Amino acid sequence: MRLSAILLISTSLVLSACATHPDVPDAVHSELVAPYELDSGDQLRVIVFGQDDLSNTYVVDQAGAITMPLIGTIPARGRTTNEIAANVETRLKNGYLRRPNVSVQVDKYRPFFAMGEVGVAGQYAFVPGMTVQQAVAVAGGFSPRADTTSVEVTRSIGGRVESGELQLSDPVLPGDTITVRERLI
Repeated sequence: MRLSAILLISTSLVLSACATHPDVPDAVHSELVAPYELDSGDQLRVIVFGQDDLSNTYVVDQAGAITMPLIGTIPARGRTTNEIAANVETRLKNGYLRRPNVSVQVDKYRPFFAMGEVGVAGQYAFVPGMTVQQAVAVAGGFSPRADTTSVEVTRSIGGRVESGELQLSDPVLPGDTITVRERLI
């Protein structure tokens, strides 16, 4: 009788260890392969070839735009660097330059945020290719009470805020909020 109970408990524990985490919404993973969309806090390097006065670093402001000399405000939120370059070229052609050649690159990505059961919750600089585990390490690592198997990540996708549970090896995106939960046991 005792042997049957021990076998039953052991089997239950082994099977519960095989349980998978709930699927992350498709929007979370599709964002990883989509072109990078700019948002507030991104810093752009705009180069207008042959025009040193126009070439500079511009920060996407809270309204989601950058402001350049001569051409004024350019909407940037939700756009790619190629779209910004085309917009700047078009505006410069309208009475300022004959054949402008513009390049736009992300100079510095907006920060990510870490909260919950991490060493030091706060805002941190994003590094391309960063994983959830690396982001937690930057935030001082897991606290002694942390659930170290997965974390919740909240991100803005196409103007919607979505949350999903990610594994430690999953990538982090600029602007993500990483929440490490307390373990139940």
